[in-house]
Amino acid sequence: MARLVLKFGGTSVADIDRIRNVARHVKREVDAGHDVAVVVSAMSGKTNELVEWCRQASPMHDAREYDAVVASGELVTAGLLAIALQAMGINARSWAGWQIPIRTDGSHGAARIESIDGSEIVRRFGEGQVAVVAGFQGLAPDNRVATLGRGGSDTSAVAIAAALKADRCDIYTDVDGVYTTDPRIEPKARRMGKVAFEEMLEMASLGAKVLQVRSVELAMVHKVRLFVRSSFEDPDAPGMGDLLNPPGTLICDEDEIVEAQVVTGIAYAKDEAQISLRRVEDRPGVAAAIFAPLADAGVNVDMIVQNISEDGTRTDMTFTVPSGDLQKANLLLEKAKPEMRFDTLQSETGLTKVSVIGIGMRSHTGVAATAFRALASRGINIRAITTSEIKISILIDGEFTELAVRTLHSAYGLDKAEG
Repeated sequence: MARLVLKFGGTSVADIDRIRNVARHVKREVDAGHDVAVVVSAMSGKTNELVEWCRQASPMHDAREYDAVVASGELVTAGLLAIALQAMGINARSWAGWQIPIRTDGSHGAARIESIDGSEIVRRFGEGQVAVVAGFQGLAPDNRVATLGRGGSDTSAVAIAAALKADRCDIYTDVDGVYTTDPRIEPKARRMGKVAFEEMLEMASLGAKVLQVRSVELAMVHKVRLFVRSSFEDPDAPGMGDLLNPPGTLICDEDEIVEAQVVTGIAYAKDEAQISLRRVEDRPGVAAAIFAPLADAGVNVDMIVQNISEDGTRTDMTFTVPSGDLQKANLLLEKAKPEMRFDTLQSETGLTKVSVIGIGMRSHTGVAATAFRALASRGINIRAITTSEIKISILIDGEFTELAVRTLHSAYGLDKAEG
């Protein structure tokens, strides 16, 4: 017998039929004798509708009332799933975030979880009750509902799994696991059996949309084993109830991965913009003068490259930002030009960041050279490169995105079936 947390996203609970299907997944685990807590998102499209209603009521709405409105989407799903489970003869009860309580900080609309008291849920496990918890929400210090930001239900599920000391947290979504790259671009992409937390963190932050970044961070800190699996597979298909090895991808500690592949996957992020500041005065404090205002304005800066002139007095500073932040970044930089001391500002949109990820890189040489050779053989020009212990990110023109992803996927043998 195990303790499981099952999380179901918006597409998995989009209508009553899908909620009944989710109930069958839950029933399978209950029938196997496991203690089960379920975390649910709002039905697909509902959060956007609620957000739009707030905007229509007043563009300058109170963040606390915004939270009260948008948190209602998950409450509806939780209540409906509890009803569906009860109709199947299962003892189930829905919970709002504040009833547990899940305590957060006071950042309404983007709150962070600070503590969870799971004692009452555990007590009810002893009575054979299933807890159906509304994701994406908690209780702020002002005793009002606070929401966790988009994708927050993943975070709720991992935090609850940590609080309950669950054996596993299953994230049910509309894909059946984590793939070596986007299968829509490369049909030869393979579903992976296991991925290390660090690799998943890189993949999630670099464009892979399977899991929300904060939930992976939380899982890594608390060593919560995550399992990505599909809610659209038949709940009673062979192997679905296998506790140790059900179909899907396990996100786990590096220690559980016996033989790490050199490269695990290829991720990409489109709509990158590049900003270049030419002939910046090379002196202490200039980098802080450039990047601090951008950070304060919430502009996410990445891939910083610096080239110092021969005489060492001037430098060119190049970095990337999301295309949506380019206008804001340019305005801030022009405004602060006297403190930043640069001659000219150049910017360009329509770029893509392609990343090669794998914990095996730590102990293997030549990974970067393979990428550069492969891209050169296809005539793809590299704009910028950044590396970390387990990642190489390469900036290229957006028109070459699909070709670059397929080329790199093949260069590291990811399109070959595992032997």
